[in-house]
Amino acid sequence: MSETYFVPCEEAESEFTEKRSRFIARVARVESEAEARAYIDAVKKKHYDARHNCWCYVIHEGGIVRYGDDGEPQGTAGQPMLNVLQREGVENAVCVVTRYFGGVLLGAGGLTRAYGKSAKDALDAAGKARMTLWARLRVAVPYPLLERFTRLIDAQGGIVEGSDYGADVSVTLRLPCADAGGFAAALTELSNGSISPEPLGEVFLPGQREE
Repeated sequence: MSETYFVPCEEAESEFTEKRSRFIARVARVESEAEARAYIDAVKKKHYDARHNCWCYVIHEGGIVRYGDDGEPQGTAGQPMLNVLQREGVENAVCVVTRYFGGVLLGAGGLTRAYGKSAKDALDAAGKARMTLWARLRVAVPYPLLERFTRLIDAQGGIVEGSDYGADVSVTLRLPCADAGGFAAALTELSNGSISPEPLGEVFLPGQREE
């Protein structure tokens, strides 16, 4: 597994009907195999009356990859769902597709396409964010410079985590590590050297949603 990968941006659900069979797909971000298993169990409990609750998950830590067909013919459900996550480079993700059987057999090819489409539709709805190394910073900003400082954060691809208002505005933010040097230089120019960021460490987190 590479150190740069995508995760689901948010939990999402999609649904479609194929030959009277109802397919309900869910994608969510998880941090561990135990969390993925708990999510699968919760969906199975919610849809206890469905014919199938097929699933797959990919966990970055340890390179864990699992899937289950839950009674569908082998290779027609969990595997095509997993293929979607792997093709999109998405990890720390769980996908569950619930099927309410409509009485018409779809055949192996039809099932493979339906489960793959379900996973892709749910992942598209969830969106994905790239996991990258971020630098966390704290900056004390005079009120007259706050608006320009905020624009600078946006221009550098940063995210504000919080602000405390006192004599100055103490802004806690994070920036992609690759951009931290450029931000410091721009901040020096903006404030004529009167403001410098206080480093708060680095953290591996998802960035903004990417299409």
